[in-house]
Amino acid sequence: MTIEMHAAVDPGRSRSNNEDAVCIDAEVSLAVLADGMGGYNAGEVASTMATGFIQTELSRWLREAGDQASDAEVRRAMDICVDNANRAIFNAANTNPQYAGMGTTLVVAVFRDKRLMLGHVGDSRGYRLRGGRLQQLTRDHSLLQEQIDAGLITPEQAAFSANKNLVTRAVGVEDTVLLETHQHEVLPGDLYLLCSDGLSDMLDDTSIAQVLQAHDVLESRVQALIDAANDAGGKDNISVVLARAAGEVGAPARSWWPFRR
Repeated sequence: MTIEMHAAVDPGRSRSNNEDAVCIDAEVSLAVLADGMGGYNAGEVASTMATGFIQTELSRWLREAGDQASDAEVRRAMDICVDNANRAIFNAANTNPQYAGMGTTLVVAVFRDKRLMLGHVGDSRGYRLRGGRLQQLTRDHSLLQEQIDAGLITPEQAAFSANKNLVTRAVGVEDTVLLETHQHEVLPGDLYLLCSDGLSDMLDDTSIAQVLQAHDVLESRVQALIDAANDAGGKDNISVVLARAAGEVGAPARSWWPFRR
């Protein structure tokens, strides 16, 4: 299955610097997105290191492994690449005072035939638009999500919380990090969105879906999302990656998921 990709990053309307970074490698159907944190330009350094390390190492591994690699091997490769990036950022933060405390969120997407391996750390997100319905595929590693899960606040109250940007997991903050990875079936016409909280904090899911469905060309959809987030305030950097599976929406497809005997 052919995957078309497009990505863009915008500083937003409130910040002069950009701490988001994205990388895509269409040849191996890989996308990486990171939202950095830290003083001065440390957030930018962390996100650039994360996307650069993972894109370089994982792209090379995927090319060498080819279609013969099992899904378990791909997951293992993702874990190793993220671990290497984590250690590089952690070491840089602990040897350079100007980078102390830096870290980054992360979303990594690897498309293989009719399935997606989607890994994430922090509150940058992955979504899927299928049949006009937008579904969030990742679950934020954040204090806010923990409060929602515990029943302390509702999702509606969370939209106005002052704790929006407190993540409970990030790349480079500790010497180890756990990449949460899930596998998803990919159908013809599916549209996948990776984004930083600069988009998801400005637009709710309904608004994101409406923007995506108002445009056909992938590049136009990416720019429309960025424009909408800026129109809503643009309080943070905005990074967007879109990946579309070739084929018509609703086209008949023989699904292997779940497996039927």
